[in-house]
This record gives sequence, C-alpha cells and structure tokens, in this order.
Amino acid sequence: MTDPVNRALLPAGLRDILPLDAEHEAEVVGRVMGHFAAHGYERVKPPLIEFENTLLDGAGGATASQAFRVMDPLSQRMMGVRADMTPQVARIAVTRLAGEPRPLRLSYAGQVLRVKGTQLRPERQFGQAGIELIGSDSAAADAEVAVLASLALVALGVTGVSIDLSLPTLVPALLSELDLSDQALRGSLDHKDAAAVAALGGVAAPLLSALLKAVGPADRALEILGRLDLPPAAAAERNRLAAVVTLVQAMAPDLILTVDPVENRGFEYHTGVAFTLFGRNLAGELGRGGRYLAGGTEPATGATLFLDSVLAAVPPAKPAKRLFVPAGTPAAWSSAYRAQGWVTVAGLEPGVDAELEAKRLKCGHVLTAEGIKIVEQGA
Repeated sequence: MTDPVNRALLPAGLRDILPLDAEHEAEVVGRVMGHFAAHGYERVKPPLIEFENTLLDGAGGATASQAFRVMDPLSQRMMGVRADMTPQVARIAVTRLAGEPRPLRLSYAGQVLRVKGTQLRPERQFGQAGIELIGSDSAAADAEVAVLASLALVALGVTGVSIDLSLPTLVPALLSELDLSDQALRGSLDHKDAAAVAALGGVAAPLLSALLKAVGPADRALEILGRLDLPPAAAAERNRLAAVVTLVQAMAPDLILTVDPVENRGFEYHTGVAFTLFGRNLAGELGRGGRYLAGGTEPATGATLFLDSVLAAVPPAKPAKRLFVPAGTPAAWSSAYRAQGWVTVAGLEPGVDAELEAKRLKCGHVLTAEGIKIVEQGA
C-alpha cells in the first residue's frame, strides 16, 4: 500500500488547494465574473480538452508548445488540453455564435494546464478569468477591454493598478519598411539593449534608439513617439496607440499608464495594441491582453487575468462565523441562523459535549438551550 506521504506527492507545478484558499478563489472568481457581467459580457464555458487541430488553430497556435496531447480512445484523434482559454472563446465566437450581433461580448473563467511553468509562474495549472470583445476594430474596443480588466482588479482591492501598453506589431512593421531583418537587432530591441541597437541599427539606429527612450509614462512616451518621422504603417500603429491612451485616460483617469513601444515577447498572436496589468509592489503580472484576429479573420480584443497572481494580491475576505448546532436541533433553527449569515455545522452524534465538539470542528460559537455561546479556541 502506498504510504500517506507518497499519496500526497504531486507532479511539479501542480498542487492541492485547501479549504480556506479554495474558498478565497471561488469568492474572487465570483466577484470578477459579476463585474464583467455588469458590463454586458456573457459567460461561456469551453471544454477543458478538445481536438488538437481546432484547439491549436489560429491564435491557439501560439500555445502549441505548452499543450498536453492525448489520444482520444473513441475517435482515435489527437486531443489537446487547453493552455489558454482565449483561442477557445474565439472559436466559439466564430462558429457557434457566428450569427449573433456584433460586437460580441463574452466572458469566461476556468483552469488551464501547461507543459511547463516559467521562472515567474512555476505553476503548470492555474485559473484564468477574462473577457473577449469580438467584431470591432475600433480604438474604443481596445480601451474598453483594458479598462474593464483593470477596474476588476481595483474592485478586488488591488492597489496601484497600472496598464503597460505595447505595440507588438510596431517594430516588425518598422523593420520591414526599413528593409531590416537582422534577428540580432530584433533581439536587442526585445532586451532593451541600447548599445547593441545603436551598433546594429545602421541608418535606422537613431530612430530605433528613440523608440527605446520612449519606454515609460504614457504622456512622455507619446510625446517622444509623436516627434518621430515614422514610415506610414508604423505611423498608423503609433496613432492607434495614442487614440487608445486618450480613451483610457478619459474612462479611468486614476489608472497608471505606461508605454513600451518595442515589447513583443508574450504577444506572439496579437495584431495591434496589447497590454500587461500590474499592481503596486507586486512582482509578477496580474493579467494581459490585446488585439488579435478571432478565427484568423474577425477583429477582436480581449484580456485575461491570471488568478494565481491575483489571489496572492487580494486579501481574503473575513471568514463567516461558524456555529456548531448539536444533533437533534430543529432544522428550522439552523436555517434561520444561516439566513442571518452564520455558517452552521451540524452535530451528528447526540449526547456529546457540544462545546468541546464545537472547538474540535473549529466553530467559534455553539448553540445552547440559552442561545449562542462563544467558544474559547485556546489549547
């Protein structure tokens, strides 16, 4: 027989979530989804696993290296476990909901599984909650999604929420128009290596160096970008970013906005303005999102909150008061106390010491013939 220690051993990156933490997660997810629903986002629930060719189609291709594969014993076709829910919601939008009026506003929450974690997020299974706005190519759609995801964090009590806006398509467009395709140069821009960019950029070095200098607060960044003589496609990207910043500032003036015009890593399938969400004094990102093509054809923008990071940033709610109800107590009494906000824990054996049983079951109160009595929880 397997010993208890080995029975509790789980693969790296996977863990059991125990009562208090599980309750905290459920409460946070409920609040986030309620926030999205109040703004017209309707919830969908895609399956945890589906055929590989549909799961990894379009935007899903960016998650191919992170998807677990299994053989379906019924169809004998390969299936994949989702590593990200956004491509699944996009699939639902362009297939089952293809006839619904646009823009289509959808929300989701669920677990994802990845082949391996990262240094900042070692967990291989974690929760996601997010929104997708599908069928609009407007800057207003970009701003709505970024603001709504950010304000969901604010509503949870996260302080100093900031949106770091990026243009993952700007540098590729710029290098293409300047006929520059040096991968070393692209890598230097990704790593913000100003010396290498100056050395590798050739005649474009001053322009590329200016893009690096624009990284920072949004107003300052837009001022620097606005002075640059960019080729037409790159200029259009800059102008779109400026429009989104203006809209976000009008919708949520208290949010902190920064801009990183050269950031591309982690936004492989995005086709326009993208963003990452952070909180003050928090090391990791709380969420990210941006513009993409749903089903490879339909304009869309979305945001995903990473619930493991969000839960670590949100203080748990005060636990409800637990009341031990001795065996034989009328059910109507317990029901009445629950209606007042108590959590009732029913005794199963008559004749036991109710106060000791309440203490053993971590109840701070016990129901007696005289009413509710506080139970001392000391040793």
